[in-house]
Parts: sequence; structure tokens; C-alpha cells
Amino acid sequence: MKIRPHKLGSVVARCRFGAEVEISRMVEARSGQVLVVRALEEKRVYDVIELASGRMAHVGKGDVLVGALGRRDALRGFVGRVPDAIGAGDTLHLLNLGGVLGTVVSENKDVGHPLRVEVLGMALEDGRGVNIADVALPDPPDEHAAGALPTPPVIVVSGTCMNSGKTYAACEIISGLTARGYRVGGVKLTGVAAQRDLLNMSDHGAAVALSFSDCGLPSTAGMDDVAPVACKLLRSVAHEADGELDVIVAEMGDGIIGAYGVESILTDPGFKSLVRAHVLCANDLVAAWGGVKWLAEHGLQVDVVAGPATDNSVGERFVRDDMGIAASNARTDPAGFVDLVERAAFQRVLAGSPGVSA
Repeated sequence: MKIRPHKLGSVVARCRFGAEVEISRMVEARSGQVLVVRALEEKRVYDVIELASGRMAHVGKGDVLVGALGRRDALRGFVGRVPDAIGAGDTLHLLNLGGVLGTVVSENKDVGHPLRVEVLGMALEDGRGVNIADVALPDPPDEHAAGALPTPPVIVVSGTCMNSGKTYAACEIISGLTARGYRVGGVKLTGVAAQRDLLNMSDHGAAVALSFSDCGLPSTAGMDDVAPVACKLLRSVAHEADGELDVIVAEMGDGIIGAYGVESILTDPGFKSLVRAHVLCANDLVAAWGGVKWLAEHGLQVDVVAGPATDNSVGERFVRDDMGIAASNARTDPAGFVDLVERAAFQRVLAGSPGVSA
């Protein structure tokens, strides 16, 4: 059976579907499996889906959508799981803007109830169920293999929770360093699949921008160890840029405390060896203080604090004078913010490195 979908979610952007998608009423209930569903309602809040092109589109009742099964554990969004069994006719929910599908087990009043969808079937290719892992990036050469490209140094942007200003800060770093002559790559290492942040990075000058979804993951929620995926992404960015990068800006989706595997990456010895600067975005001063303390307990240093905690001089002064850490706001003083990050990232780099002066 073939069906013509109205909208393809960005979670399946790497898949190459034609105008019609072949489906089976038998569904494999596993993360990353691509499903075709029909919207059972129309909402006024959380009513859009990010298309494979990156454009946002309203979801109307009766729209046929293509998405992929996945997990979500959003403090300020939905908590959703992949059911143990799924069949045609079952009801699932749209878990995020990128088209990740699952069953919601907990809601947040700010985003209302999740949009309900009816399962029409599982997408097929050559008679087999399609999973986004089937079209994942190939493994780049191992760092010790002949001809492998060196992985550039990394600037980490983490946050105390979602919506703490991480993407804005990451994009200002990319934009500012690019304007200063650096060649910059961007990665989103954790979260739930969507293209919006990557497109934002590209718009701000990133030579290459990739995320965990390019490795075949609809989400990093519930993963015990995301570090191998993170290190693969860093090598992949270097490979895609032919080794011509001075630095990679790595954004961590969600918060440093949470279910998305941020801790497993930050504490990985191989990843830590690449980090040259760490920017922590915090919503308020308690979050800034607690975030810095939590990271210190894990042997991790914060070089710059940003986000809403630095929205005016009160926050900046507290972080700088009472906590002894540089602070700047990426929105109100982008040049000053990038100054601090550049100084933290490259003060230990020897003269002669690309794009860096002594």
C-alpha cells in the first residue's frame, strides 16, 4: 500500500522519500522507526511541525505526516516513550517539533496537551521497515587510522536547563569567531531531533553543522553513554570540512542535569581532552551557582557564564565578583561575550595554530 503524505518531519530529513511512501500495517516498535500517521486534531499551541526543509508548517486535522519513533524527557515540554507494541490504528502523540513520535506519559501546562495522531503504518523501502539509523552518517576514520584528520579543539556550550540561551550563545560564538577569521564548525550533541538549531548555526557562519540525528538517533534521552556518538560527530565535522576547522562549537541540548546524556559526554576523558572553553548558560543566579558547583564536583571548569542570569549588571557582577568567573550576555554585549570566550579558548593554544595569534 502506498500513501501520499502532506508533511515530512525533519527527523526523517536524511531519508529520501518520493511523493508516495509505501507502508505496512505491521509496525516495528523501536526507536528511530519511521511511521506514517494522520493528525486527529488541530491545536492552537504547539501546532507546528518542522519540515525536512527546515520550514515550520501548521498541522491541520487530517494531515498525513511522516515521523520517527523516539523518547523525550523535556522538563518544559512533553515526556514520551516508545510503546512496547504498535499497530495500525493506534493513537500516538507528536512529541516535538521535529516529528518525533511516541506516547506521552507526562505533560507541561505551558504547551498544553500533545497533538494526537493515528498510526497508518510503517514506512517501507524494498520491503523492509525504514529506520533513520539506516541513513546515518558513515563512521569517519578512527583518529589513529592512516589518513585520519585531527579533531579541532572544542568550545562547549551547556545550560542549567532547556531554554537557558544555549543556542543563542553558541550562534554568537560562531558568528563572532567567524568574523575574526576563524573557520568554525557546529554540533548539537544531545536533545531531541530537529534542524532548527543546526540551521541557525549555519546561518551564523558555521562551515559544517551536524547533530546526533545525523548519527541515526531521534533522541539521546535515556542513553547511558552518549560520548561515543559525540566523539563520532566531532570527527565527522572535521571530516566534512576536510580538516580545515580551527574550532568546533558544541551545544548540549537540555541541561547538565537530566536524562539526555550530557554528563556522560562532559566527563568522558576523550571528549574532555578536546575542550578548550566551557560556557554555562544559566536562567538565574541560583542556577549559575549550582551549575558551576555541580560541574566542579565532576572535575569540570566553567570559563564563562551567560544566559538570563547575566541579563543586567546585577547578575554579571555577582558571577564575576562573588563566583570569580567571567560573565557576559550574548544578547546585550555579543562582542564582549565573544572576547571572553575567545580568550578562554585560545590562551593555551600555541602560536602557529590556524586562525590563532600568539
